[in-house]
Formats: sequence, structure tokens, C-alpha cells
Amino acid sequence: MAVHKIIIAGFGGQGVMLIGQMLAYAGMLEGKEVTWMPSYGPEMRGGTANCTVIISDKEISSPVVSSATSVVAMNGPSLEKFEDLLIPGGDLFINTSIIDIPSSRTDVEIHEVDCSGLAMELKNDKVANMVMMGAIARVTGVVRLESLEKVMEKNFQGKKAALIPINVKALKVWKYREK
Repeated sequence: MAVHKIIIAGFGGQGVMLIGQMLAYAGMLEGKEVTWMPSYGPEMRGGTANCTVIISDKEISSPVVSSATSVVAMNGPSLEKFEDLLIPGGDLFINTSIIDIPSSRTDVEIHEVDCSGLAMELKNDKVANMVMMGAIARVTGVVRLESLEKVMEKNFQGKKAALIPINVKALKVWKYREK
């Protein structure tokens, strides 16, 4: 595996930070080197939020991501702000539930994920971020879905444990389509 440098961005409240944290924890479970760096806009809920995650088999020299192997845009402003930081040939994940503008990039792999639509198929709009996280894991191979399930089991304790089955379904609902 090479080094995976991922930027995940969207509105506060979309679960952007949780996606990043869970990817980082899953990488740790798999014995990889990881960094997770959050960045919040002026408001927590409704403002912009993004985080960077680096997952590597080798030591990571800096947590700063100036060029990403993957960019995850959960809303339009995030697509506009971060798509240019994606390396040619990288993976661009677009939440088509919210984003209706096309990417300006023609030199990257674009993965359209209808996060809210697929979450509603599961009858729970709160798992839209887990739909995207499953897509990221499947396309990039950065971590295994099984590792993400283990992270859920560790993090969703007490009353939150009841949320594990729906979140696991959300991880697997998006189908990767080869082009």
C-alpha cells in the first residue's frame, strides 16, 4: 500500500469528523501509521468542517495534506474548495444528494455517492456519512470494512450499541461500479 492522504469536507453536522476518526481508528486496528487532523469553521453545526486523514504502512513525517490521494466532498462549497488539492488519478467522492455542480476535474476518478438517498433506502437519514465511509473504504482499500465494523463495536457503547446494525448496513449499501 502507498500512503493514503484523504481530505473529508462538508457542513458541520454531516458526520465529516466521524468519518475521519473512524478511518483513522480502523487503520490503527490494522497496524498502520495514521494521523487525523480536524478543522472547524466558525460554527460547529451548519458551518464548514473538514479533516485530513493519512494512513500509511510507513512512518508519517507530517500530518499536513497539501496534495490528497482522495477528496471527499459532502457539499458544494467543499467540492469547490478542495478538488484542486487532489492529485491526478486520485479519487474524488461526491455526495450527489447535495451537490448538483459537476467537478472541474477530468484527470481523476469521480465516484458519485447518493448518501442521503441510500440512507433513506435504509429508512435512516442519519447514516448518510456511513454510506460515504463505506464507499471510501471499498474504492481505495485504505481499510477493510471489517475493521470499520470493529471500530463501531468499540465506539458505540451502551444505548448507542443499538445503532451498530444500521450503520453496518450503511457501510455496505453503496455498490462500487467499475467504469
